[in-house]
Amino acid sequence: MTNIGKFIAVLAFGLISNSAISQKQDEIISKHIEAIGGKENWNKVKSMRSEATMKANGAEIKMTFIQIDKKAMRQNINVMGMDGYSIITEKEGWSYMPFQGQTKPEPLTADDVKNAQDDLYLQDEFITYKELGKKLEFIGKDDMDGTECFKFKMTDKNAQETTYFLDASSYLTIKQTTKVKADGKEMEVSTMYSNYKKLPEGIVYPMTIGGGWGDSEFTKVEINPVIDEKEFKVQP
Repeated sequence: MTNIGKFIAVLAFGLISNSAISQKQDEIISKHIEAIGGKENWNKVKSMRSEATMKANGAEIKMTFIQIDKKAMRQNINVMGMDGYSIITEKEGWSYMPFQGQTKPEPLTADDVKNAQDDLYLQDEFITYKELGKKLEFIGKDDMDGTECFKFKMTDKNAQETTYFLDASSYLTIKQTTKVKADGKEMEVSTMYSNYKKLPEGIVYPMTIGGGWGDSEFTKVEINPVIDEKEFKVQP
């Protein structure tokens, strides 16, 4: 075979290989979206209110999450009888954590607000990644504690990388690992998902979310509740 012939053969093999990988990736994503209730059902989710309890260092932490799709979200936290909260909107963010020594609400930095904008989307990341300009790469299979997983790397517009592990049998996300920077150093933060439950609205939601901080058990999830936008105003 001539050098030109070899080049054409290698190029053709590469195109076929890339096409096969792309087809495999699309197939897995399609099955994942189907497993979590389907794109149609998720696109009907315009607001959400949920309650969870977490135990950490012997203390019980109660949390409430309130969110309007693409507009605003709020997390209320009760620790040792003290109430705190964090708020993110399209334009600003606030934090008030008295159990961390804060005596009044403090504004988040412009970078923190910017980096949190993708979190305002209620839909699954595999539904919204193209709309948000993220790049997705299928990087093969992996074994996670005996569970065979499909592994994907998603990179956002700020070059932040998140790796997702999808159970190869259920197609549900069981782990995600995100690279973050803290104090000038890069570190990985892992989140585990389990105890999936199909809600009356047809979507499938993880009722247990855990990590190095402990497991959060969701006791209530409301889809499309009426939410007063005053919830996203800073309280004095």
